[in-house]
Amino acid sequence: MKKLTYLLISSLLFSAFIHAEVSGYIINNVQLVDGSGAEPKLASVIITNDKIQHIAWGETKLPNPNNYKTIEGENRVLTPGFIDLHAHGNPLTHGQFANFIAMGVTSISLGQDGFSRYIEDFEGWRGQVADSGVGVNLIPFIGHGSLRVIAGIGQNPEPTAVQLNNMLDVLDKLLPHTFGMTTGLEYNPALFAKTDELLALAKKVGEHNRVIMSHMRNEDDDQLFKSIDELVQQSEFARVHISHLKSVYGKGAFRAQEIIKHINQYKMTADLYPYNASYTGIALLFPKWAKTQEQVNKLNRTQIQALLEHLKNRVLSRNGPEATLLGSGKFAGLTLKQVADKLNKPFESVLLEDIGPHGASAAYFIMDNELQQHLIRAPWLSFSSDGSPTMFHPRGYGSFAKVIDEYVNKLGLLSLPQAINKMTGQAAEILRLDKRGLIKEGHYADLLLFDPKQVKAMASYENPHQLSQGFEYVWVNGQLIKQGSDIKGLAGKVLSPKAN
Repeated sequence: MKKLTYLLISSLLFSAFIHAEVSGYIINNVQLVDGSGAEPKLASVIITNDKIQHIAWGETKLPNPNNYKTIEGENRVLTPGFIDLHAHGNPLTHGQFANFIAMGVTSISLGQDGFSRYIEDFEGWRGQVADSGVGVNLIPFIGHGSLRVIAGIGQNPEPTAVQLNNMLDVLDKLLPHTFGMTTGLEYNPALFAKTDELLALAKKVGEHNRVIMSHMRNEDDDQLFKSIDELVQQSEFARVHISHLKSVYGKGAFRAQEIIKHINQYKMTADLYPYNASYTGIALLFPKWAKTQEQVNKLNRTQIQALLEHLKNRVLSRNGPEATLLGSGKFAGLTLKQVADKLNKPFESVLLEDIGPHGASAAYFIMDNELQQHLIRAPWLSFSSDGSPTMFHPRGYGSFAKVIDEYVNKLGLLSLPQAINKMTGQAAEILRLDKRGLIKEGHYADLLLFDPKQVKAMASYENPHQLSQGFEYVWVNGQLIKQGSDIKGLAGKVLSPKAN
């Protein structure tokens, strides 16, 4: 009873603390890691309203004006808030985004993999977000797949001139208010898009000086360079970026160096999430001619047999049914092998008869640890979660904490300033964010105060919805929204890009 009373009082005090009328915050004596990659420097910082007003270098205690809250840094690290280059989630249903805040993320990129729900009424969506409130800053993108849908193209590989112009017109109207276009060329309906269509869209993105972020056409190791080169074609007209870079089936440090060498030829950037299992819809396992239930329903007996054979070979090539962990649908939490054993039938029949191309999403354990760990040191490589508040994968709750916990503290693959740069200043440069990603006077106060040794990624594949620990203080736009384990407030905004 005493513990419950204490927790209740603590929560009420924190709520009063962050909602009190304060003019700003003074953070004394921190190791300031500014996001540029520079080494830490002792400093104190003043936050006024939503901006970093002043940085005092060296050991000092700043005077406290009226209505400012003072926090003693005690040599903890102060960094910019992390920027997630590839994320998912609906701010109208999960507006606080506590999973992101707990791992130090203060801005997330939405509209990824070619899908953006808000494409038909962007201003209305932005108004709804403002009315309901959001915990983190949102960085909106326009999805190519969504453009195809609203233009009435669907799965047609040859859009008419009118349909293509409709896509270009919508993109042209939305790019001044968004940060670029995303493609999901492994997904229906974008997988039907050909080169001419993608280049026409790239020209429009380039006219607005925006970026194309691409879930490439095929991430299998033997198709990876071909997929990269397809994106390179678009780079003639616009900046391009590889989403969640991986090599499915690729192994070892030598292969990682080959990939790095190939990408080094081009002006492009990439992001990566620090886990060896991907996560997406089960349709990934189905062939192009059976990506939807409607397509499956039209197949004859011979085609059904061919589909079953395809599914069997596809799963076996991806480390077998035990390497597919279902994360949604009626079998969530079980591997495909466990479901097959439970139903006493071949796993390919389970996929076709009991799940279907739209029946579940899954984690696929198909990446090599040594290869992934070498990729992260590439200078053009930043980080993302590719996560959401709801998906059954630990990356949505642990990615950015894991970078510090594992890659910095345990393995020493990156120094703390290098890791922070990849998650802040470098990410902001890729997106061309205005006055974010660095700790500088006049920049927005998206900030983290923490002891790096206390940062822990708690999420696991068995229990993926466990909040990260260790990011003790989190500010979004100058508002303190996290102290200790308490997360309160909705201080995020829908961000707008720099004008051309």
